[in-house]
Amino acid sequence: MVSSQYDDGWRVDVERREDVPRLVPAAELARAVAAALLAAGAPAPASIGLILSDDAELAELNAVHMGKDGPTDVLSFPLLAPGQFPDHPGKGADGGRSGAAAFQLPPRARPHLGDMVVSVERAVEQAEAGRGGQTGDVRWNARDELRLLVTHGTLHICGWDHADPVEEAAMRDLERRLLG
Repeated sequence: MVSSQYDDGWRVDVERREDVPRLVPAAELARAVAAALLAAGAPAPASIGLILSDDAELAELNAVHMGKDGPTDVLSFPLLAPGQFPDHPGKGADGGRSGAAAFQLPPRARPHLGDMVVSVERAVEQAEAGRGGQTGDVRWNARDELRLLVTHGTLHICGWDHADPVEEAAMRDLERRLLG
């Protein structure tokens, strides 16, 4: 079932796969997405997709798209080049400007920024094991871990990454501020 939530000019389409527990209401997740989009300077109005799934689907996607075995907690599939978003600390030497120019849409069309798939199962496991917060050392509940994963995935869609230590530190700092 897909639930479209509107927040600050963004439409967040939240889809919960069958048998995935409802830890956080769709409206609350949409607010977390909107806060990350605003902080990252994403264009508005725009749409973004959030799929709440399980380890099996994330393991399959991880193998197909990342060439890695096993599940991961979140995968993001951005549709805009990183250069289409404002610069931030640690962004690549070319400012992430390489890549195709923005596709021109008809007037008043809402561009789609991309989609992210989050394993709710992984969020629960990481929280219960005390391995949350992306750094693996945060102790909090599964609801907070899910909100973090949604925020993290949104920042990836907006051109943020954590391969560079400077960018990783900036990304972690922004996530902490957004989750307050």
